Amino acid sequence: MATQPLAKYRKDYQSPTHLISDIDLTFDLHDNATIVTAVSKVNQAGDSDELWLDGEGLKLVSVSVNDTAWSEYAEEEGGLRLQSLPESFELVIVTEIDPEGNTALEGLYKSGGAFCTQCEAEGFRRITYYMDRPDVLAKFTTTVIADEKVYPFLLSNGNRIEEGKADDGRHWVKWQDPHPKPAYLFALVAGDFDVLRDSYKTQSGRDVALEIFVDKGNLDRAPHAMTSLINSMKWDEERFGLEYDLDIYMIVAVDFFNMGAMENKGLNIFNSKFVLANDQTATDTDYLGIEAVIGHEYFHNWTGNRVTCRDWFQLSLKEGLTVFRDQEFSSDLGSRAVNRINNVRIIRGPQFAEDASPMSHPIRPDKVIEMNNFYTLTVYEKGSEVIRMMHTLLGEEGFQAGMKLYFERHDGTAATCENFVSAMEDASGVDLTQFRLWYSQSGTPELTVTSEYHEATKQFSLTIKQVTPATQEQSEKQPLHIPFDIELYDSKGGVVGLTSNGEPVANVLNVTDAEQTFVFDDVAEKPVPSLLREFSAPVKLHYDYSDEELVFLMTHARNDFARWDAGQMLLAKYIRDNVTKVQSGENVSLSEQVIDAFRGALLDSSLEPAFIAEMLSLPSHNEVSGWYDIVDVDAVAKVLGGIKSILASELEDELSATYHSLKQVEYKIDHDSIGRRALRNTCLGFLAKTEQGNELVKAQYQHANNMTDTIAAMSAANQSQLACREDLMADYSDKWKHDGLVMDKWFNLQGSNPADNALEVIKESMNHPAFSLKNPNRTRNLIGSFLNQNPVNFHNRSGEGYKFAGEILQTLNDSNPQVASRLIDPLLKLAKYDDQRKSLIKAELEALQGLDNLAKDLFEKVSKALEA
Repeated sequence: MATQPLAKYRKDYQSPTHLISDIDLTFDLHDNATIVTAVSKVNQAGDSDELWLDGEGLKLVSVSVNDTAWSEYAEEEGGLRLQSLPESFELVIVTEIDPEGNTALEGLYKSGGAFCTQCEAEGFRRITYYMDRPDVLAKFTTTVIADEKVYPFLLSNGNRIEEGKADDGRHWVKWQDPHPKPAYLFALVAGDFDVLRDSYKTQSGRDVALEIFVDKGNLDRAPHAMTSLINSMKWDEERFGLEYDLDIYMIVAVDFFNMGAMENKGLNIFNSKFVLANDQTATDTDYLGIEAVIGHEYFHNWTGNRVTCRDWFQLSLKEGLTVFRDQEFSSDLGSRAVNRINNVRIIRGPQFAEDASPMSHPIRPDKVIEMNNFYTLTVYEKGSEVIRMMHTLLGEEGFQAGMKLYFERHDGTAATCENFVSAMEDASGVDLTQFRLWYSQSGTPELTVTSEYHEATKQFSLTIKQVTPATQEQSEKQPLHIPFDIELYDSKGGVVGLTSNGEPVANVLNVTDAEQTFVFDDVAEKPVPSLLREFSAPVKLHYDYSDEELVFLMTHARNDFARWDAGQMLLAKYIRDNVTKVQSGENVSLSEQVIDAFRGALLDSSLEPAFIAEMLSLPSHNEVSGWYDIVDVDAVAKVLGGIKSILASELEDELSATYHSLKQVEYKIDHDSIGRRALRNTCLGFLAKTEQGNELVKAQYQHANNMTDTIAAMSAANQSQLACREDLMADYSDKWKHDGLVMDKWFNLQGSNPADNALEVIKESMNHPAFSLKNPNRTRNLIGSFLNQNPVNFHNRSGEGYKFAGEILQTLNDSNPQVASRLIDPLLKLAKYDDQRKSLIKAELEALQGLDNLAKDLFEKVSKALEA
């Protein structure tokens, strides 16, 4: 049985006993015995002469204080305790570390042939003994020494200030970052790369050198990342008035990386997935993902680096805000409606599921065991929705005034979520007292809305009740301040002006009570309300729309998101009804009205193709599962498949005509071309369900001149289990087996394969020469897709899927607990399933809990799931 790790609480925060103004690091790089010399200028901040330094997996070589060997120290679990220290001193610590043996990919490790680092959240303690906490900000100077032939590029944070030759063919480069930063933003890379160079002139006229480092042979896959970086810099100046502050901005793409990317000051280390792209290796989704992630990490320069978080409980301060900024960036450059829809799919699917799981927590948590477990959809995606709600309440002008005040007050400091809300409140004059509950209250609020029309008085009323169900560690909930965006339509599709008591009323209603009624005057006829427009709050909405009203909104709503949302609500009604039918042994069916509504959307020439593609897309199995306390996995899968087959059959002629009309001879990555491909390939996904499907899919694969169309054909063959599937998969593997990143798409299809023998195929795929369980990308795409995107096979009543997951998690517990912790989430939701499945999942969790060496990452999640 593993020793129970201790939880940490936000309420226990204490200021650091000491501050470090400067640290000078020297790395003498060797695969298995790198020597790190850390020279720190330390000042006592309180009355203690004792200093605790965090450290993990380090071999201590020496400690000295003010040039004198220091013996007043003790190595303890998790760090080093120094005693009897003067008030101010220079501390020199020499450690030895093993980058080659570091499979956890935290601290300094080897990725292929290169050295690289990942220090967020607590990886710096694997490099040297240090105050590894975000509220200790120091100026870093870093000297990197390595073999010049093997590692010609030596990179770190800030600006390059010196370089030279060392002994025995080694060389060195010294970097200096003038901006104080916490240790988690430190970065180092040493390797041999191809480099794409460009420059950017800031709004104040400074020239910034831009460099993107990629593995040899991948230079032709870097230009889109460079374009995205330049677009990000320009957008941040234009939208937020924020300018870059160093002479150089570098991005390095590495293949072994636990996260998507990292915003290290001036030297962003990226998972290669979010840098490398050309039309033969990357899909449109990859291109858009690169644009978003490049933007996200660049925007962190101000919202994360210049102002960082005081402690890790404040993580949403930088992540929620920066996700909001990258979402706005993508929306301003592309389709705002499509981007909003994709954001909301994440909230309604996996984030709502997280809210309902044993790991439910507020966007500013109060308790944690392992800091890496803070990197959740709640902190990031729901955190961004909380920022978006503030933007909705304050408006663009008020929000920008709040941002300006926030930077004036906190630039160069470690701040809190409260600091941000206070700046928004003070700059705008909007009272956010009740709104602050969004930071401390967990779970998904549910709004039940009823309406009433009074013919005699020409009044229309909306009564809104809000309740947030109890979560595992928070049973009592209070009413939240919810911005509720509405619009009313008359029978001809005209917008009804909102007035109350003779005064105009804004479209955004302030819902603040457990129950509230809003009355609107001068409404000539019973209107059709469009509710929660733009998903103005991350809540579940319950309103008894008729089919006719939803079809009306699909056609007449002025807001594209509202049109899509009406279609989703219409589908939801029929999905629920059909699940009940299937459970009673009946067949799946759709009304002619529903079929005609989606035919109308498909043929509406006034709509963007990318938007039509979203209109035709069904909710995911995971999103539908969230509608039920106990989910019937097989019934939901049968219904979703059945509805898709019905739409494919009934709309075959229109789908086929649209598909053929959208063929593009030349591949372009502008947003219009991306949208046309999206709709064409959505049509293909439906047509794969028809008699012409196999030949159509095979022909697209054979004639595709880009990866988007290639993967669309393979996905259609995979999901519809077409006869051509195996030939396409074999051909793709033969062509791309040398390129792990491109093979990730193949692994994802194998993991999500709905065939009865899927698990057997997945196990065989683990022997593929491109697969390695040590590589997070390969693991996430093959194993992660099975756990998250293959519900029928993963939840097979035999329990084989759960057993397989348990075996993988035990292996990763030893090699990379952080990846294991992210993979385990589907097992945590055992309460959602019937007793048989629940018992099988529980057995796997108990086996993990019984491990003697269970990592903190997994311990926290397993114990919470079993407690539930």
